[in-house]
Amino acid sequence: MRSAEVDEGRSINLALSARGLMALDRVGLKKTIQQACIPMHGRMIHPLGGESFLSPYSGREEDYINSVSRSGLNILLLNEAEYKDNVSLHFNCRVQKVDLENATIEYIDKNGNNKVDKGDIVIGTDGAGSVVRRSLMAQTTKLLFNYEQNFLRHGYKELSIHPDRSSNWKIEKNALHIWPRGHFMIIALPNLDGSFTVTMFHPYGSEMGFDNLNTKAKVQEFFGSYFPSLIPLMPHYVEEYFDNPVGTLGTIKCYPWQAYGKTLIMGDASHAIVPFYGQGMNASFEDVRVFDDMLDQYGDNWNVLFEKFQETRVDNANAIADLAIDNFYEMRDKVDDQPFMRKRKLEMQLEQQFKDYYSKYSLVTFKPDLGYQAAMELGRKQDAFLLSVCEKEEDISKIDLSALYSSLKNL
Repeated sequence: MRSAEVDEGRSINLALSARGLMALDRVGLKKTIQQACIPMHGRMIHPLGGESFLSPYSGREEDYINSVSRSGLNILLLNEAEYKDNVSLHFNCRVQKVDLENATIEYIDKNGNNKVDKGDIVIGTDGAGSVVRRSLMAQTTKLLFNYEQNFLRHGYKELSIHPDRSSNWKIEKNALHIWPRGHFMIIALPNLDGSFTVTMFHPYGSEMGFDNLNTKAKVQEFFGSYFPSLIPLMPHYVEEYFDNPVGTLGTIKCYPWQAYGKTLIMGDASHAIVPFYGQGMNASFEDVRVFDDMLDQYGDNWNVLFEKFQETRVDNANAIADLAIDNFYEMRDKVDDQPFMRKRKLEMQLEQQFKDYYSKYSLVTFKPDLGYQAAMELGRKQDAFLLSVCEKEEDISKIDLSALYSSLKNL
């Protein structure tokens, strides 16, 4: 990707937050990465026919997430890895098979030659389509390997908002923009060059689905009906719509993540998730940080280290996968719902007044010392309680925040 376009039209921006930054800080890259980020302090909601409004992520000013270019971040990490004397990078190689017990990989190199590499261990961070994971699956009975893959009945397509003539952002740059429309939505994340990466999330098999929006006239009519405010921001949208592919959105869960103390998978290879909590990269970076902590503790006792690592991470990985699905429906259906909006306002007030209170979103995004599973369990209890309050009380100014806080602390 440093010399050629990679995955053009499929590059949903990354939302870098506390967990990812903690891992990057471990390798001395936090400040460098932050210089390539744009802070996003909340969701800018654009209702159909209504006024746009900002829904902050937190009641604490210091809490925000960061929009960062996927390719830009990866290039920076590749450059950093290349500086290391004991790291060798090999591009355009296609792994064919992994010998789990002997830490051996068979692959075809960029010249089409069959090659074999052997190591002490193999760590597969080879993404959602992981060959290393498939090698684990090939020994399902022997390893008692469980695998679950679920696709949303939605796909995504990338568009863009170009900078204005002065290379400035055409809409608020310090926010994640959402145009929620019930069963579908569009989001936009800012880039350093004044542009926005725009992503459509649409179902299949409906009038509003990608499979039905298949002519220029249909696309123009659709945008005119549901996203009229976007048309002047991206007059090129029809061309991009037909130029760019539709991507799939899936969740992968599996167990075990290791075999024989010789082979381990982490990151998307072991727990691919949908992008709606902005935690896919952050969770994968957290894998590396936790592994690094355990490496200090267990050294090269790989059997013990790999077992302890998967025991620590699998429930947390499954939790953030479930939360990401929850957030898809929240972003699509709830962000302009009245009780939900009252709940968010209450959460902001609670976080402003009581610094040890964290909403579910904040527990996941801004408290990296708390595991995803614990954040999910506590956050869901708080959500259920606050929603029940907001469904009964339309005027939240009448609510006693101190009493509410005490009730939440006793959940």
